[in-house]
Amino acid sequence: MSAADRKYQIDTAENRAFMGELTEELLNFGHQFPSPGGGSWYLGDDGTPWKDRSRETWITCRMAHVYSIGSFLGHPGSEDLADAALKGLQGELKDKENGGWYPGRRQDDTILPDKQCYAHAFVILAASSAALAGRPGAEKLLDEALAAYDKFFWNEEEGLACDTWNTEFTVLDDYRGLNANMHTVEAFLAAADVTGDEKYRVRAGRIIDRVAGWASGNSWRIPEHFKKDWTPDLECNREKPDDPFKPYGATPGHGIEWARLITQWAVSTYGEDGEKTSGYLQVAENLFNRAVDDAWNADGAPGLVYTTDWDGKPVVHDRMHWTLAEAINTSAVLYRVTGKQQYADYYSEFLKYLDEYVRDKKNGSWFHQLDRNNQVIGTVWPGKSDLYHAFQATLIPYHKVSLSIAPAVKEEMSGKTVI
Repeated sequence: MSAADRKYQIDTAENRAFMGELTEELLNFGHQFPSPGGGSWYLGDDGTPWKDRSRETWITCRMAHVYSIGSFLGHPGSEDLADAALKGLQGELKDKENGGWYPGRRQDDTILPDKQCYAHAFVILAASSAALAGRPGAEKLLDEALAAYDKFFWNEEEGLACDTWNTEFTVLDDYRGLNANMHTVEAFLAAADVTGDEKYRVRAGRIIDRVAGWASGNSWRIPEHFKKDWTPDLECNREKPDDPFKPYGATPGHGIEWARLITQWAVSTYGEDGEKTSGYLQVAENLFNRAVDDAWNADGAPGLVYTTDWDGKPVVHDRMHWTLAEAINTSAVLYRVTGKQQYADYYSEFLKYLDEYVRDKKNGSWFHQLDRNNQVIGTVWPGKSDLYHAFQATLIPYHKVSLSIAPAVKEEMSGKTVI
């Protein structure tokens, strides 16, 4: 095996070094995100803030999460950067009148309307990581985030979360969606790992069971959008198929991401062995393999397409960096747990593609959107908004499957259990 090939092979010294290089590149790229009020600027192609765009809560949370982990890794300035994002979550992005968090603030400081489950899930994730890092005020923020989520978004009877309220939390939108529920699973697993409150891991499992049922009845292509009664709305946004949050059809990247979260949940709940774990691993493998079969190199060029129809035919051929990041994560995780060589092989293919097409070797970070010919475009994701997906993809392949990434990194760096 050549040195170039070893760079992409999991568990080689060359691959470990490559992943470490990518981690540091990303952490260096994001230093300019904090606005004076703490909300995260949307980052441009070279890491310079795009100050004409809104300062959004979900991006701010992601940066707090990333630099909290950066503090465990010893990256210079991480503590101050995490604290800057926390300032935004404790200040300009928090709704002190109605509760919860605004989606963001515009350039003129007016608020973006509504209250999003998606954003609130990320507040939980950010606060969990920051609390683990010992950042000032983070434990209180986590308590507030969990309380707000429990009050407004979690439906104990359904075992799922609703999606969007109006700003005052008086009118609930009829739309229901799995993107917010997917990030809720991630947030609940982090909260369980950090606080020790296992009810959040149990809730994550309830969401997973619902998703597995829908996916198994739909050829392992996950319905994304639902009506108020949780009836799948398979035609949602057919007229706007490349929507960044609610695209039409199946989103292979989400099938891949769910596969990783299901694996993490199953192993953390039941251990790596046993009948129950095995059943969930089969669900995860089915989701991953369906998504990769549909999306990877599906149109004559390398890359993972953004969406497909319900027969697996590509609809939006663009390649999004987050889909690749999740493919790197999940292929590694499935290899760790199953030992199957096919997942190690996919991992190598994905990393080679990353290095050849998606990694920006001039300005840093990863190109967020490529067209079907692997040319950089920005119709859906211009610039490089944040670090979260790419950053996690440099770490998850080499950390404990059963732990959320922040506790897993801290445990490794400290050499002891964090809970």
